[in-house]
Amino acid sequence: MSAEHRLTEARELYERSVFGDDHDALPAADRALDAVEADLALARGRVVHARFLRDRVEDPAELPLFSRAAQLYQQLGDGRGEGEALFWIGCFHQVVRQDDDAAVPALQRARALASAAGDRRTQASVLRHLGIAAHRAGRLDEAREHLEASVRLREELGHHAGVAANLVGLAYVAAADGRPDEVPGLLERAERLAAGHGAAAVTRQVGEARQALDYDRAS
Repeated sequence: MSAEHRLTEARELYERSVFGDDHDALPAADRALDAVEADLALARGRVVHARFLRDRVEDPAELPLFSRAAQLYQQLGDGRGEGEALFWIGCFHQVVRQDDDAAVPALQRARALASAAGDRRTQASVLRHLGIAAHRAGRLDEAREHLEASVRLREELGHHAGVAANLVGLAYVAAADGRPDEVPGLLERAERLAAGHGAAAVTRQVGEARQALDYDRAS
């Protein structure tokens, strides 16, 4: 149900209470408004996170927004929403605070909830960030497994920019794992996908990976 429909429902329930003495309508109105608040907190938190990626300055509002969304979704019994909010909590700890110890438990819980809800988009995002955590910890086989699983899900969903981003991650893993011959193909495929789907940020990441991994496309 859209936010507009939920707001309409809450108004109708309010009128039933005020004009019809149907005070049992009020808890349902609260639930409708809690759902709107949860969706808004999650959406606003994503925008705040995007601003962090641009400016690299932590906004103290980000974590409370995602935490509020997770709390409300849990109270509503919305496992899909809670899983997505928990993913963003994990992403905040990993990306903003560089704290995988705090990120991984939230990501693992998000993975369980997203799997139960059949939310493949959140599953793909969780797997990507679990792969990043495993890479940082030196668990390269695990990192590759997670990133490849994320690639498969994103291919199924048609999320081509996300596939390209994961291919860049796989290039770093391949280089760290002593498989340098795989790096050129991964980066070239990532570059093609990024260019074909307007993912300028991923194109930039490909260039950064070429420099970091000392890979010259012409070599």
